[in-house]
Amino acid sequence: MTTYAALLRGINVGGNRKLPMADLRALLDTLGHTGVRTHLQSGQAVFTTDRGDEAYLAGELAGAIEDRFGFPVDVLVRDHAYLAEVVRACPFPAAELEARQLHVTYFSAPVTPERYAHLDQVALLPEEFRLGDRCLYLYAPDGLGRSKLAEALGRPRAAKDLVATSRNWNTVVKLAELTAPEA
Repeated sequence: MTTYAALLRGINVGGNRKLPMADLRALLDTLGHTGVRTHLQSGQAVFTTDRGDEAYLAGELAGAIEDRFGFPVDVLVRDHAYLAEVVRACPFPAAELEARQLHVTYFSAPVTPERYAHLDQVALLPEEFRLGDRCLYLYAPDGLGRSKLAEALGRPRAAKDLVATSRNWNTVVKLAELTAPEA
């Protein structure tokens, strides 16, 4: 049995694409998963299963959400080992920063630096980003809402052909904790 986190993109934002967490938990239960929990209202669920891989589980959940709620939702599924490695490999001093200053964007596939070669990173300082394993770490000292770099990273040219969803550092750490094997 493996414990996974499902990361749903763009639900419960600004009153659109509403998906109550109780309904998401019930849906995961009907798919045969156990230990189902949700974290916050912004689309994180944790569950345990012994079938499928990350891509299969993401596709299964996305299809079930569209069937049940009538709208498409991009879903990424990641296991504990991956989530813990994202925390461990953070290239920024996470312990010294406020959670609103550090974000991780998870991607559906690996990303190379060439995807962002068009960005003038010096002009965007003090904001910075670093690539990781199917993720991007973003340091935005004034928060994500004011970040010119976050805006540039999210443009269609940069995000082309990918599912991408971002979480603040507190959520990144919490998902690693919630998926950890019980001692």
